[in-house]
Amino acid sequence: MKKFNFRKVLDGLTASSPGGSSGGGSGGGSGASGGSVHPGGTAGAAGTPRDEIQETLTSDYFQICKTVRHGFPYLPTALAFDPVQKILAIGTRTGAIRILGRPGVDCYCQHESGAAVLQLQFLINEGALVSASADDALHLWNLRQKRPAILHSLKFNRERITYCHLPFQSKWLYVGTERGNTHIVNIESFILSGYVIMWNKAIELSTKTHPGPVVHLSDSPRDEGKLLIGYENGTVVLWDLRSKRADLRAYYDEAIHSVAWHHEGKQFMCSHSDGSLTLWNLKSPNRPFQTTIPHGKIQRDGKKPESCKPILKVEYKTCKNSEPFVIFSGGLSYDKACRRPSLTIMHGKAITVLEMDHPIVDFLTLCETPYPNEFQEPYAVVVLLEKDLIVVDLTQSNFPIFENPYPIDIHESPVTCTEYFADCPPDLIPVLYSVGAKHKKQGYSNKEWPISGGAWNLGAQTYPEIIITGHADGSVKFWDASAITLQMLYKLKTSKVFEKQKLGEGKATAEIVEEDPFAVQMMYWCPESRIFCVAGVSAYVVVYRFSKHEVNTEIASLEVRLQYEVEDIITPEPEIIPPFPDASSQLPSLKSLSGSTNTVACEGTMKDSIPCLSVKNRPVRMPPGYQADLVIQLVWVDGEPPQQISSLAVNSAYGLVAFGNCNGLAVVDFMQKTVLLSMGTLELYGSSDPYQRQPRSPRKSKQFAAGLTELSDSPVSLELERCKSPTSDHVNGHCTSPTSQSCSSGKRLSSADVSKANRRGPGRPPFRKAQSAACMEISLPVTTEENRENSFSRSRSSSVSSIDRDSKEAITALYFMESFARKNDSAVSPCLWVGTGLGMVLILSLNLPASDDLRQSEPVMVSPSGTVLTLKGAVLTFACLDCMGTLTHPPYEVWRDPHSADEGEKTRKRKLVMHSPSSSQDMGDHQFAVICSEKQAKVFSLPSQTCLYVHNITETSFLLRADVVTLCNSVCLACFCANGHIMTLSLPSLRPLLDINYLPVTDMRIARTFCFTNEGQALYLSSPTEIQRLTYSQEMCDNLQDMLGDLFTPVETPEAQNRGFLKGLFGGSGQAFDREELFGEATAGKASRSLAQHIPGSGGIEGVRGAAGGVIGDLTRARIALDERGQKLGELDERTASMMASAEAFSKHAHEVMLKYKDKKWYQF
Repeated sequence: MKKFNFRKVLDGLTASSPGGSSGGGSGGGSGASGGSVHPGGTAGAAGTPRDEIQETLTSDYFQICKTVRHGFPYLPTALAFDPVQKILAIGTRTGAIRILGRPGVDCYCQHESGAAVLQLQFLINEGALVSASADDALHLWNLRQKRPAILHSLKFNRERITYCHLPFQSKWLYVGTERGNTHIVNIESFILSGYVIMWNKAIELSTKTHPGPVVHLSDSPRDEGKLLIGYENGTVVLWDLRSKRADLRAYYDEAIHSVAWHHEGKQFMCSHSDGSLTLWNLKSPNRPFQTTIPHGKIQRDGKKPESCKPILKVEYKTCKNSEPFVIFSGGLSYDKACRRPSLTIMHGKAITVLEMDHPIVDFLTLCETPYPNEFQEPYAVVVLLEKDLIVVDLTQSNFPIFENPYPIDIHESPVTCTEYFADCPPDLIPVLYSVGAKHKKQGYSNKEWPISGGAWNLGAQTYPEIIITGHADGSVKFWDASAITLQMLYKLKTSKVFEKQKLGEGKATAEIVEEDPFAVQMMYWCPESRIFCVAGVSAYVVVYRFSKHEVNTEIASLEVRLQYEVEDIITPEPEIIPPFPDASSQLPSLKSLSGSTNTVACEGTMKDSIPCLSVKNRPVRMPPGYQADLVIQLVWVDGEPPQQISSLAVNSAYGLVAFGNCNGLAVVDFMQKTVLLSMGTLELYGSSDPYQRQPRSPRKSKQFAAGLTELSDSPVSLELERCKSPTSDHVNGHCTSPTSQSCSSGKRLSSADVSKANRRGPGRPPFRKAQSAACMEISLPVTTEENRENSFSRSRSSSVSSIDRDSKEAITALYFMESFARKNDSAVSPCLWVGTGLGMVLILSLNLPASDDLRQSEPVMVSPSGTVLTLKGAVLTFACLDCMGTLTHPPYEVWRDPHSADEGEKTRKRKLVMHSPSSSQDMGDHQFAVICSEKQAKVFSLPSQTCLYVHNITETSFLLRADVVTLCNSVCLACFCANGHIMTLSLPSLRPLLDINYLPVTDMRIARTFCFTNEGQALYLSSPTEIQRLTYSQEMCDNLQDMLGDLFTPVETPEAQNRGFLKGLFGGSGQAFDREELFGEATAGKASRSLAQHIPGSGGIEGVRGAAGGVIGDLTRARIALDERGQKLGELDERTASMMASAEAFSKHAHEVMLKYKDKKWYQF
């Protein structure tokens, strides 16, 4: 454990400029990544005793580990269900498998190859799963561990897999191929049998054409020794496995998509490409016993009904006490072009068509029995859609759907930003749930959710966690994320404060984005005061207060002009330019209710003082929950559109909201509903401006926000970024890179141009600065999905002039804090820290009324303090530590209901928590300011403004996100870099504690949604539909096993029904069929080695790090094998005992019958 003594650093050292000489002091910040320590001090601080700061965090506290993935599996392709364990598996196009059970049981695993999953098959009640992937490999997954792993793989070399079938309680898997052959694989050893059914043996010799790929395989429910093979061209063969010949062949002139048996094994049904269903009887295979086109129009002249769209899958399920169910997808008439994808349920004469919102990928009927030769008794249908999962209740005549308990609607509207809060106040989750529960939909099935397998417990982690997602349609969702689960609490629609936009008005109005004008760009939430604030893509900010009571009120609104006036400043004077040259002329009647504009647009196209959207100007009913308190809109200025907001901060104790863009900064008093400050960035400096500015270039007026809603998964090469520092240009020793260039210039602009930055508010990092690093200015190739969802940069402006590059400076980070605004301050006071895209840090002083009684009437004064600090690269985040090195939180107002029925509640004074101890002795007479930019981190001592530590985080890349977080009762700086590295630095000394190359940023979605929170947790959107959570805490990695759910739980396999003596004797499946004898090596021989290659899996050993290697791995493997062998021996003992019991009973009955008839003559019977 390292101690850092600031006595020498702060006492009696001669003053030096920040980042000056680097002699003396501790070397805590130096390291391979180029960090260095710069001690300095002021004469004024001399002789003051300082306490040692003992840093407790070491590298042993950190480790990166994925925890859980939430949301709908992206691009699903396959579906499987274990009817005994009651768990569901979904495969995807990216090679992922998601296994779902009861709420809380949700497991994600990934094929290393990344090949699409073609098919999934559970080994029913065995705790295993077989997956077939598009690279023609079969994999066996062990589900008897919390993190499933592959036990065996089998890679086919010469043939492509098209269909697999594993009979219930069999260890032989049938595999159909594109060539029409059928192979057989032993599931236990994962070795091919020498038994092969060749296509030319299966079809008649007289047939001259190839039957096509195998599209179906299933054994007869009546006789396991008969295998039904369906070929694509319409041929069906019932193959006798014992005699190795075809028992029957059926031909139909339409392609087959699927086949389903009647449970008695005397009939089967096929679905075809012309929308027809054919029913075949084994006794007369020459032609179908029945042919129907369920959705075809019947022709008047008695001709065959017209053909329809293909029926992609059919299931034929029987019931003991009612007509059978025939369920199929597709098959609709071609003339109904606009009809949505549908699932048809035929039950007796009733036909029900269930229309879906998305295309159907697959469906499965859930039945009471796992045995194929019994009445199936279907009770539900699981329907996997491209973007949803639906379960239909078949036990009720109106077929209601079950309410889905999984968080699979994250992507209901594309996610544009995320926030994550760990260890928040415990009363928030029940409060948010209570206001959200009132919006529950009706009409769901009253039955329990049928996918109820696995086991899950809360684990040791008990602190509350909340995730907030902002969406393209303006909605915001609050999720309970405690104990690695996810459940929606509350949904807020921010678009409700605005008038609906009428179609066709787009060109005539003042919009600045063509699609998704309400998209949420940034969010700021204070959990203690329950103040919530959103910044929208159309350059507006909405402040929300939380209330448990419904209210009917008008929405207050303000309009703000933010203009970048370079021309006004000619030569910086020695004295500071006053912030309010003339308060009356600065803010001409900016307070306006109901969003009415101050001036109407001029004749022609010049727009001025018009906001982009119209706020509702009538009383609005606001339900309990978050209610809009104030809407602030940036307006057009002299025909130029307002630039999108790049930073946002709110403070409930001060009653202020601040936001900035590439033009400047605005500070608004949301208690008095007045604009306090509306300044260009240059005006904030006054005479402290370090740059020589030039007039800006003219700009055009339209811009796009496609990047916010981009759902692209297309890779983007960041080679450019790896080899080029985005802040490599220096003028007069200062960074003047494209990082800080203008937000608009030249042609139409994309989100990349418009500073879709910081999503967290005070000093939280923008995912892109105003013009973030040059490397991100790359257009992604449009491949799949809709164009809107896939465009990264619509039309990257190539004509950004050098004038604009040097002159524009965006506000990239804001932070309200009790701090020392100037060098000679003796006590802390309310401040606003402002960080810019050029790495400049300004401190604004806030002069608040002395007493709470005057807060609503006395004006609040905001004035630049003259303090300017510098860093390299755009500023991302701020934090304050007290003199003991403890994180100091900004002050806040304790929440009270603004619309409480209790009069005392309304009139009582505001209760403020300042976080700063009352006496300066307790507080200490100094504090540490932590500032992180996209290139480096610095720690300053205040009020002396001495740079104590600096750490150059990256030279060749840039940070996308940085957060100061608490971990193990200590504090650290967590950073996520564009080159994929996750890093943590100690505070205040900035020692590197962790640096792991975790995930290269292949698309903007990850950059936009990555965020850290307390207790070593983080998240990002891993796909357009899924949130990936991870931890960088060693303690959580160690406890993860206890928190994950169990996929496999011991469940007794239901007994087969007693089929009766006569039925067993005459009716079919009483015949014993020994697959081992038929397919084993002794009889069938070995398969060709070149046909398929066996690959042993890495999995199967839970909890052993370093996996297979070493003695421990071997011992653990042996122990697992022994456990499984013991379990199987136990089952064998039970079966033997039951057979002996039934044999004894049979013997006893036989003896009684013999005694009864022993002395009777034949004619006496």
